[in-house]
Formats: sequence, structure tokens, C-alpha cells
Amino acid sequence: MTNLVDIRNLSRSFGAVSVLKGIDLQIAPGEFVALLGRSGSGKSTLLRMLAGLDEGTADRLHLPPRRSVVFQEPRLMPWKTVLDNVTLGVDGKTVDERAQQTLDDVGLSHRKHAWPLTLSGGEAQRAALARALVRKPELLLLDEPFASLDALTRLRMHSLVFDLWRKHGPAVLLVTHDVWEAIALADRILVLGDGHFTKEVRVPVSHPRRRSDPELARIEADLLSELGVEPLTV
Repeated sequence: MTNLVDIRNLSRSFGAVSVLKGIDLQIAPGEFVALLGRSGSGKSTLLRMLAGLDEGTADRLHLPPRRSVVFQEPRLMPWKTVLDNVTLGVDGKTVDERAQQTLDDVGLSHRKHAWPLTLSGGEAQRAALARALVRKPELLLLDEPFASLDALTRLRMHSLVFDLWRKHGPAVLLVTHDVWEAIALADRILVLGDGHFTKEVRVPVSHPRRRSDPELARIEADLLSELGVEPLTV
């Protein structure tokens, strides 16, 4: 199978500081990959480069033409309705129909005429997801999209993202600080540190995944150790 993303020897420096040092990354069509790393490790820099929002050097940089990004902040235009935000910059005769279907998919069709400032945090991120998905991306890039949400809303958003991934079928790269979030959602987990990948873990447990599963508990402890976090003992 031809990889959707095929990157060889990708590097990025800011002045004298090398953030990414010869990264190799392959993502298959429809694969869900999570990216972990300490603050400042270059996770968001790598995602921005995949989105075309930043530049570096690479021996090979093969990316699909249709890519969408969801950031930590929804970044909705406050003077446009939810529907207008979702269709912003998208042309075509069927765009309104696609937007309506996508809003249905994220459970937000009843708020399509609402103004962004009237939305809850979870609703605003649902709108951001709909805006990304209406573009029919082959690669969906998620940059800590649940970080500002409360714990219960985060869990609901995990289920929503998983269902949307299954229905729409894009490859996904999720940047997160939350180890369990990565384990709960991803097929494969990469840890970024000192400018390169220090660990790669495939998650062999089928969905739905429960924290009580001993294999997942072992993976979580292994990843926390890689990140320099000792498990809490009481």
C-alpha cells in the first residue's frame, strides 16, 4: 500500500535551535496516529509543517493535497454563523448539503444559525471539526483540540472523533499531551523528543478500549516512562 504521508529527513530550525532533526514519518491511508512529547519538543511545529503552515528542509515530502487542521482554539469567525463558518472558503454546488450533513455528523445541526460566541466550548470544537471535515480531507490534523475542554466534554469528544474517523475515513495525526487520549484513539503512537522520534508503539487492542485492560495499562506506563513521568502510586 502506498503511504498517504511519506516524509524523509525533515528538519526545522529556528535560528541556532534545531527543533526537528531529520524526521522520517509515514502514515497509511485511513491510519490514526497520535504524537506525544514534552512541551517544546516540536509536536506542533511538525503538525504545522504537514499542514503547509511552516517550512523546513526534507529529502522527501509527499503529502496529500486535501488536508484540514483543527487547533486547540476553534478559531471561528465571530461575525459569521456556525453554518457560514463551516462553509468558509469552500465552493461547489453541493457545499451547503455537505455542510448540513457534516453538522448532523457532529451533532450540531440545531445550532447552524447560531453565533460562535453563544456556543459552549464543546460545541465550538464540534463546529471546528465540521469545518475541517466538509473539505473531505485525506489527512486530518488535530493539534490538541480537546486541551481546553473539561474532563467530561473531552471524553465525549473522544467518542465523536473516533466515530467521525470511522465514518469519513481520513488518516489522522493527533498531537496531544494526554497519554491515555493517544492510547484510547490511535492505531500507532509516536513520541517526539530531542528533535526525533524516540519511541513508536502500536496499540494491538480493539475498540472500545478500557483503562482496566492490562495491556493498555502496560502501554500507558511505558509511554509515561518515556516521557519522564513516574506513575502515581497511592
